[in-house]
This record gives sequence, structure tokens and C-alpha cells, in this order.
Amino acid sequence: MSSEAHWGSFNSPEHYEAARRIAAAGTVLLKNGGALPLKVPAGGRLVVLGENAIKKMVVGGGSSNLKTKYEITPLEALQEAFPDATVEWERAYVGDTSTSYNKVDTGQDLSDPRSFEQLLSDALDKVRGADAAVFIGGLNKSANQDNESTDKLDIVLPYRQDEVIEALAAAVPSLIVVNISGSPVAMPWADKVDAIVQGWYGGSESGHALAYVLTGAVNPSGRLPFTFPRSVADGPLKTDRQYPGIQEEGKKWWQEYYDEGVFVGYRWYASQGIPVQFPFGHGLSYTTFRYDGARLSKSSVKCSGSFDTESGGDTVLTASVNISNTGERDGAEVVQVYIAPPAGGAERPVKELRGFEKVAIKAGESARVSVSLPRRAFSRFNAQAHRWVVDPGTWTVLIGSSSEDIRCSLPVEIR
Repeated sequence: MSSEAHWGSFNSPEHYEAARRIAAAGTVLLKNGGALPLKVPAGGRLVVLGENAIKKMVVGGGSSNLKTKYEITPLEALQEAFPDATVEWERAYVGDTSTSYNKVDTGQDLSDPRSFEQLLSDALDKVRGADAAVFIGGLNKSANQDNESTDKLDIVLPYRQDEVIEALAAAVPSLIVVNISGSPVAMPWADKVDAIVQGWYGGSESGHALAYVLTGAVNPSGRLPFTFPRSVADGPLKTDRQYPGIQEEGKKWWQEYYDEGVFVGYRWYASQGIPVQFPFGHGLSYTTFRYDGARLSKSSVKCSGSFDTESGGDTVLTASVNISNTGERDGAEVVQVYIAPPAGGAERPVKELRGFEKVAIKAGESARVSVSLPRRAFSRFNAQAHRWVVDPGTWTVLIGSSSEDIRCSLPVEIR
């Protein structure tokens, strides 16, 4: 083996291009009443509001603290995107002004002496007569906010942001809200704003990635990896045993219990029939997709939709569907396949995700998408027998664009 050093490179243009592409692909368009893609005429005025438009997110959060060569903020990226327009920023609220953590310092000065009332008044003054307004807020990896060493206390936005958004929505005809967070937040103002984008913590190129999606340079195709409930009360947390948990005598840690059993996450809301703000798997696009021609096949031969629980092989069934891009923009769709168990029998969720496939389709074109469903997709673990089992009966394979947006339903008889 050669002892010669193997040299590589970090922070190359290719690395940052990959970071930009990945962050943009994961950005989720939650709602769009027509304000997006964002357009600002030459000589026009765009007002960007909110602390997260300028706060660098590389610091804080514990292990997510990073040393980076640079970080593009959303404000900087939007100023680049509209060079012929005036892009102004107003803070609107003061959140976490710290800029240093674990020997990493962003070099920013986020101090602001204004009161909440003054900040809100200045924000409302700024948006008057603007061609467009974008509020960029959310969480920031501070204590009790997407921080590894502290739990969230609620899903309500901190720093009175709900009040700010409500006031701005009343003053602006088509307010665009961007939420930056790594976990769900309540959005009581969702029906009052025109568009909502979920932006995450996108790293060095987060600003460019967000601007690309907002302006339509990238057609959004991200999907929610969890449910956005309307409130914490709608979720499964009902006792102190579940949260904050029980501290055992003589021990430093707290024991938390998942008493919801198999109904974790989106399974809880579906099983309880509780409406949510945005469901698991949700995400919109600037184009539209049509689903048709769904079918199940066994191996390469069409079948009636039945198989034995003891069928061998890795793939038992394949669910396929034709996806057509019926809009005017190229885009990508995430086809999601869920299974619903037969009525009666063991306690199981109403439906469970069992596979997905992301496919890029040009405007006006179609593609056939297939997702394999092995025997394990229909199995549950029998603790008494200590093995995976498949319950016989009539199952249903559900194909859709989210856990709540089901486009096709196919029955499967398991003997």
C-alpha cells in the first residue's frame, strides 16, 4: 500500500453547487395562492422581514454547530436575485442575538434596542406600497428550539412572531411566509397569508437555495418528513409520563414513554381522525401532476391483486402508476405508496408509508413510476410469537402525493 499522501479538496465550487442543489431540492412549498414564484418589476420594491432573513444559522444547536467558509443569508440571495429592484429589510422582531457558540463566531452584530411595539410599527411602515413582502422567521437552534440539549416546550413560534405575521397579513395583500426550522411549528395564521415555504437549516448555500425556490429558478419538490399539527394538544402527548417523562430515583436522566404505541407521528392523526395543518409527505409544486393507470403486478405479470402470506422472493408485489406533468414547468413529483390493513384483527395504523419514488418529468411529458412492496411491507411484529407475521384479509395499496392526498386505491387479497 502506498504511503504517498492522497490529497483532496474541501470548499470547492463543486461542493457548494451540491450544497445549493440539495438544499433547494429539500425546500417544501406548503401553500401557494399565486404569490409564488416571486416577481418584482424593475424599479420595484421588495421588503424582506424577519430576523432569520439575516441570522446565520451555523452557530448553536449543539452538534449542528459548524465552521464554514461562508454562509449566504436569504436577504443577500434575494438582493442578488433582483438586481434591478430595491430590496429592503426590516427586522420585525428580536429573537436570539447571540452569534458565537463553541468557538465559532459569525461576526454579526444582531443587537437592537427597539421595543417589540416599535419593531412591529417600523415593519408595517416599511411594507406600505411595496410590490411584494416576504417574512422569514421560525426557530433558530437556541435553547428549546431545535437544540440537542433542550426539549421544545411547545410548537408556538417564539418572540411573538404570530402577532407580527397576523399584523403583516392584514397590511399586505399577498404576504409570503418562510419558516426556518427543523421541527413543526403551529401556524394559526396559515389561512391569512398567500404562500408558506418550509426552509430548514440549509447550510452554507441556504440563502441561494431559498431564493431559487422563491423566484422559480428551482421548482420546489421537497416533502414534509413529519406532520404539522395545528397545536400540541392535537398530538399524542397527554401525560407527564410521556413528556417531560419520569425521573427515576438516584438517576440524572428522565424516562419518557411512547404510550401511543404503533401510532407514532402521522399514524396518530390519521387513526384519531384529527385534522392537521399540513400532513406528512405534503409538498406543492409550480406545476401539476396527474396520476392514472395504477396497477399491481407480481413479478413481471399482471395479477388480480392477491398473494399468499408465505410467498417467497424479495418482491411480492409492485405498485406502478403513470404520472403526467400537466403544467407548463418542468418539475419533480414524489410518488408515495401506503398500505392500509384489513378491518379487524391486530391494532394497526390506518395507513403506513411503505415506499416512495421521486421522478423528474418535463412539462407535457409522462413517466411510469414503480415501487416494490416486499412481504415485509405487509408484516407486523408479533411479540408473543417473536416473529414477523402477515395478517390475511383484504388490504389496500394507496398511491398518492402525501399521506392525505391519495390519488389511487388498489385492493390486495392476502390468503
